[in-house]
Amino acid sequence: MMAGIVACVVLLSLGAACLARSRSQHLSVETLLVADRALPAPMLFILTVGEIYSIGSIVAFPAGLYTHGISYGYWFLGYLLLAFPVGYFVGPAIWERARRYDACTVPEVFGRYFGSVVFERLTAWGCIAALVPWGQFQFIGLRATLGMMGLPGAPAAGLAACAVIAFAYVALGGMRASTYVAFLKDSLMLFGIAAVGVAAICAQYGGTGTYVAHPVVFRQPAVTDMVFAVSTIVYQGVGFYFQPSVTPYLFTARSAQAVRRAMVFMPLYMLMYPFAVFATYFAIRSLPPLRDVNGVFFHVAGMLLPPWVVALVMAGAVLAGLLVLAATSLNIAAMMTRSIMPRLAHGHPRRAINLGVILFLVLALVATAHAPAIMLTALNVSGYVGIQFASLWFVVLLDRPVPARVAGSGVVFGAVTAIALFASDLSVGGINPGFMGLLVNCAVVFCPLWRRKRVT
Repeated sequence: MMAGIVACVVLLSLGAACLARSRSQHLSVETLLVADRALPAPMLFILTVGEIYSIGSIVAFPAGLYTHGISYGYWFLGYLLLAFPVGYFVGPAIWERARRYDACTVPEVFGRYFGSVVFERLTAWGCIAALVPWGQFQFIGLRATLGMMGLPGAPAAGLAACAVIAFAYVALGGMRASTYVAFLKDSLMLFGIAAVGVAAICAQYGGTGTYVAHPVVFRQPAVTDMVFAVSTIVYQGVGFYFQPSVTPYLFTARSAQAVRRAMVFMPLYMLMYPFAVFATYFAIRSLPPLRDVNGVFFHVAGMLLPPWVVALVMAGAVLAGLLVLAATSLNIAAMMTRSIMPRLAHGHPRRAINLGVILFLVLALVATAHAPAIMLTALNVSGYVGIQFASLWFVVLLDRPVPARVAGSGVVFGAVTAIALFASDLSVGGINPGFMGLLVNCAVVFCPLWRRKRVT
């Protein structure tokens, strides 16, 4: 029954993508990548939170809380709360720069601002390096979800089907199709997380749960834990909307005012996280130790809810992974065909983008089957790379006369610093390595300007 309900929901999502295709008379490249820059505030809101509240909200967040305790929740929730007011101010400015330069991808904004095709190509490679592990992570989350469903032939056949469906979203309507699917996905995720959280509360305080003191969750966080949490909140909160995995969604808005209105309602989605916390605490207190911590949320759902509700929870998680996977693969393919190898797309740009999507999905599928542990490590590294592009956005938004070589050097030095600190496990007072990298990055980019001003 569970597999049948999930299959019906996925088919319904394909119907939503077909509806999006019917609303577009001509599926141009601009329609495919930025939805003709025509999304009103409600649709932009749904599309953007589709990226923020991905499959990690059900898989990674409960797993991190279960493993690392309350200090994990501090920075995870804290940076999202900071990101929304930052996005309220920088989001409209990012949209305006994309419209000014007629850009459909992040590297196109940088290349046209700095007036350098080479710089556009190099930043495209950097953005792809940050995006590939993020798309890969969606496959890892989908594999965990399919494994909990106990489907025969999973994960290989199930993941192959997921790749086909993600490509169908892109081929049918691009970003606009993702918006229509996001309506269905968000409804299921909100319902599922709230249902599991409420059931966990009722079970725990109704006397069915057995209290077990958990040393990780209930210990007082160390000073270094709090330093890491605060530095991560500042680093990821300020840099969140400058990441290449998030910024392109802002390009789809109808106007700068639409971006601003969408940002006003972003904090409403934080209401789901307390329910995920309740579900995780129930697992800690009432369930035996779990080997696969990625399935914490699903274990609680299976214990407390009827099968058909669990199936809807699973369906919401599957759609979340598919939605972000489709958007990420589209973004990567667009940068490959428009910035890195534009000659291959000459005459048939839409066909080249679709081929790029297929290539990424196939390679990511193979990597999931053979090197999942490596890709999980790469996911951490990609975060350190992605937010380093914030310095370039600072230059663009402030309209500062920084040479392309200086701006690029800042990104490189910042990423190398963050990755080196992470790889060597060297702690600088507990400060997030990415935050240290961003400080080095901004110092390289902006210090020459200060020296120049002093000389003049």
